[in-house]
Amino acid sequence: MPVIAYVSTYIPKKCGLATYTHNLREAVNLSKGNRVQDPVVAMCNEDERADYREPWMWPLLKSEPDEYLRLVDTINQSSVDIVSLQHEFGIFGGDAGSYIIDFLKRLKKPVVTTFHTLFESPVEPYSPVQNEIAQWSDHLIVMNRKGIGYLHDSFGIPFEKISFIPHGTPVPHRIDRAAVRRRMGWENRKVLFTFGLLGRSKGIEFALRSLAGAVQAVPDLLYVIAGATHPEVRKNEGEAYREELTAMIQEFGLEHHVQMINRYIPEDELGSLICASDLYITPYPGMEQITSGTLAYAAGLGRPILSTPYVYARDLVQGHEDMLLPYGDTEAWSAKIIELFSYPGLLSEWQRIITEIGRTMHWPQVGAQHLRLFQTVVAEQRSKIADVG
Repeated sequence: MPVIAYVSTYIPKKCGLATYTHNLREAVNLSKGNRVQDPVVAMCNEDERADYREPWMWPLLKSEPDEYLRLVDTINQSSVDIVSLQHEFGIFGGDAGSYIIDFLKRLKKPVVTTFHTLFESPVEPYSPVQNEIAQWSDHLIVMNRKGIGYLHDSFGIPFEKISFIPHGTPVPHRIDRAAVRRRMGWENRKVLFTFGLLGRSKGIEFALRSLAGAVQAVPDLLYVIAGATHPEVRKNEGEAYREELTAMIQEFGLEHHVQMINRYIPEDELGSLICASDLYITPYPGMEQITSGTLAYAAGLGRPILSTPYVYARDLVQGHEDMLLPYGDTEAWSAKIIELFSYPGLLSEWQRIITEIGRTMHWPQVGAQHLRLFQTVVAEQRSKIADVG
């Protein structure tokens, strides 16, 4: 079984990518029979370095170029067989995250890069950095089928160098749904749910306007907005956005219809809350978003979803586009919410469809797919070395 070094943010950092990488590592380890503690190169800031104390945790200060060279030398001299690079803009230092390029150029082990963000039309200064990362990687993973075409058309990456593997999700587990709803004050309510780090890119204000148009017809609606404010948002503007949302709730008279949970929610608790809700919504305004961990989680847990038609949502529900509505069309959103909760059979049918889609996304299957790909890339690398020898 290959020894895999993961390069990413990592728990206890509270961000989606850190949680994703933790879950991926756990799922791959499960497929390997939990034989070895695969190392993690944990991207961090100076004040976070002390969080990574386990022997298999190798912290890397993102803003220090020399750190990248030190860590890549550590990998080159280790028993690591392959590197899994989780790429997201913002987690690496340098202009558009360019420090990771020197890391890749110096790396002597094969690397499989997962792109968590891709653009149909690449933009400066990100496109040249992403192109170099793609060229220096031995294989690429995308979590949206459209990403294969984006990489081929934008950077000339051969199709055979790219694999689609879905975003991993928890396996649904039995919960006492009634007990969770009692604890949360959701009894006798029709619960819409959104979670994630709060910021202006989430479209929450649009969802509130749509909710205002639906509560007259469905008076027991409750919209739950779960998650702390994004750290970067809080650093730049404090809680101004959350305060604006609170003012909107008061303006629309929605105090009885909105519950805001202003904290980071651990994964186990989050899964229970999603399963206890009735409809998961992502009213995002940005149509280019190619992955969404929040929407993936909802699908993996079998929750009916209603979303704007951004790229990831379209790929996820393809063939069931009635689950997608345009951003900004409050009347259409209000009408669909009313319809779903007035005709429960429709909501049940959506749940059946999403449950089938979600079955392919559970971590055990996704971990096994990653492991097979890592084994293939390692074998190909060894074959090339043998041929040269």
